[in-house]
Amino acid sequence: MLRTALFRLSQSGIICRTAAIDASRRHSTRLTVIERHLGKQGCVSIQHTRSMATTGDSKGKGAGEESPKQEVKFLGQEEAQKIDQELFNEYNYSVDQLMELAGLSCATAIAKTYPVSTLKNSDDPTVLICCGPGNNGGDGLVCARHLKLFGYFPSVYYPKRSEKQLFKNLTTQCELMDIPFLNHLPSPQLIDQAYSFVVDAIFGFSFKGELRPPFKEVIPTLKELSIPICSIDVPSGWHVENGDPNGLQPEMLISLTAPKKCAKLFKGKYHFLGGRFVPADLEKKYELSLPQYPGTDCILQLKH
Repeated sequence: MLRTALFRLSQSGIICRTAAIDASRRHSTRLTVIERHLGKQGCVSIQHTRSMATTGDSKGKGAGEESPKQEVKFLGQEEAQKIDQELFNEYNYSVDQLMELAGLSCATAIAKTYPVSTLKNSDDPTVLICCGPGNNGGDGLVCARHLKLFGYFPSVYYPKRSEKQLFKNLTTQCELMDIPFLNHLPSPQLIDQAYSFVVDAIFGFSFKGELRPPFKEVIPTLKELSIPICSIDVPSGWHVENGDPNGLQPEMLISLTAPKKCAKLFKGKYHFLGGRFVPADLEKKYELSLPQYPGTDCILQLKH
């Protein structure tokens, strides 16, 4: 009906034909999103369905009958990089804009999973954020700032600082919010005693090759911890597609944009999807089949 109305408006000269076609296409995209089946509030299965929006179709499916299940797409390294570049170059997102949304998503998922009141030292909810030199580390700096606003007491270990102004700004923001930066990484025993959990924001999906100093020493230290580790997007040191069964084994993973292929090998307790910023047309182009975020939430928990 909308398409018919738009066509009539275009014929009468009220709107141009091009605008009518564009509006019709946008309407179809919105229907695609609306049709997605919502799972439980705040916890959506990785596999979800599309409900039939009409009373039936030419193949005889009735109202409410489900089409075949669609699985959320797990991205390889090359495809994840292409999506990022398209967000920057075609949709004109800035790096700091996406970093802010990603870091906020991570802090929100962490606060939902490890509320201050449940921590071993709820009166002194200290957490350690380990940041790398790239965008994953930037997500960690943003996450630290939001965790501070959420009532946690974060400390940051950031041994290889970027010289880019964006990262200098993020560092300054943390420092002016009285978030301490550590000069060296404590021993595993001291970390276990001093902190409630660790946020791993060292390497993301762009990581390749072998670990190099200073991170060659950091990952083994994190592997010895008994407190929970929360990894942002990809457990640091993992191959983005093949994972690393002998590497870091976090209790929590927060996938950003869409899960990466290595997430299929994640064996922790909590897997969240964050970064509610993917335009519908981009999701359709790359066939991401993202589940519907509940309400106004910027995160949702995935079930395997």
